[in-house]
Amino acid sequence: MPNDVAQSSGFMTRVLRRTFSGAGAKIGLFWVGVLVIMAVFAPFLANTVPLLVSENGAVSAPFLRYFTIEDVIFLSVFIIVLIIWLSPLSHTFSRAMSSFLILTSIATILANTFVKPPQLIIYDDFRSQQVQDKYDWSINAPIPFSARDYMRDVSEAPLREPLAESQFYHFMGTEENGADVFSRMIHASRVALSIGFIATGIALVIGVILGGLMGYFSGIVDMLGMRLVEIFESVPTLFLLLTFVAFFGRNIYLIMVIIGLTSWSGYARYARAEFLKLRKQDYVQAAIASGLPLHSILFRHMLPNGVAPLLVSVSFGVASAILAEATLSFLGLGPVDAPSWGQMLNQSIRASTFNWWMAVFPGGAIFMTVFAYNLIGEALRDALDPKSAKGDD
Repeated sequence: MPNDVAQSSGFMTRVLRRTFSGAGAKIGLFWVGVLVIMAVFAPFLANTVPLLVSENGAVSAPFLRYFTIEDVIFLSVFIIVLIIWLSPLSHTFSRAMSSFLILTSIATILANTFVKPPQLIIYDDFRSQQVQDKYDWSINAPIPFSARDYMRDVSEAPLREPLAESQFYHFMGTEENGADVFSRMIHASRVALSIGFIATGIALVIGVILGGLMGYFSGIVDMLGMRLVEIFESVPTLFLLLTFVAFFGRNIYLIMVIIGLTSWSGYARYARAEFLKLRKQDYVQAAIASGLPLHSILFRHMLPNGVAPLLVSVSFGVASAILAEATLSFLGLGPVDAPSWGQMLNQSIRASTFNWWMAVFPGGAIFMTVFAYNLIGEALRDALDPKSAKGDD
């Protein structure tokens, strides 16, 4: 039996090299990298609570006491991805994915068990302590305002333009409750990334399993599976989201699950086509003759050789999920307390006058994020097209 995993790894390496050789994919990857950095290190970048202080010679990190479960999970996932990427596990697709899922699940359980931040944070206390020189010295975040730090200057209107004259300077202005827009933009990147990757991940898992079974078994299984795909393709996702939000409230996790459960049909079609093509290959027949279990044949031998076309659909799926959440938030049906670009975009037209900064910055972030994933998807599609290959292999 040929070393199919090694061959697929080499093929993926060539595809990724061709993908990111163009300027468009590099721009898209750069923007996604910026979003990842903002999402992971949000409490270090935008926080009213000082990062480090010295009080009577004792050095402490006050912001660690207010680390939320979300903060810990994002930081843990980032570290887990780095460890897997730098370890030999990254050479095997199935081991890398299983290790990521196991370690992420453990980190999530530990975070929910042991992380207990205070329910109430009075941000003005930290500012007053610094004004009154109660600290020997202090190190603040580059943006010294938390995303939920509201109504800091009650003597003025809470909605202020960027760099307007005020007791505090805000590079992107403030929103209708007085919170810093730049800080909320940074923290809102978490909603965009999480809903994009989690919703797409749910859809990808369902689509690959059902599509793989349809392609591998063919016949009656394929016929029943395709009828199921056609049923789900006829479901209008946005209207279904509006219905569930109306009945069950504005829950970000519910939104992720609904988007994932209604958008798997495209991945199933791609997986079915790839598995139909691969099922008659010699190495698959050898695996069957060797008596390997079905899950090993499907996901260890066939999937790594058919995953490349799925990546194109994944990049477009992430963009679609982000756009769906932004649309829902713009309509006032998004997350209640979590900062969201769509929610901020809605504030640009809610007041009697048009607030340009509430339209430009969140709207620009939504456009750049969707555009970045589309650029990566287009580059992947071109890299997988044999007609566009330029002989760089």
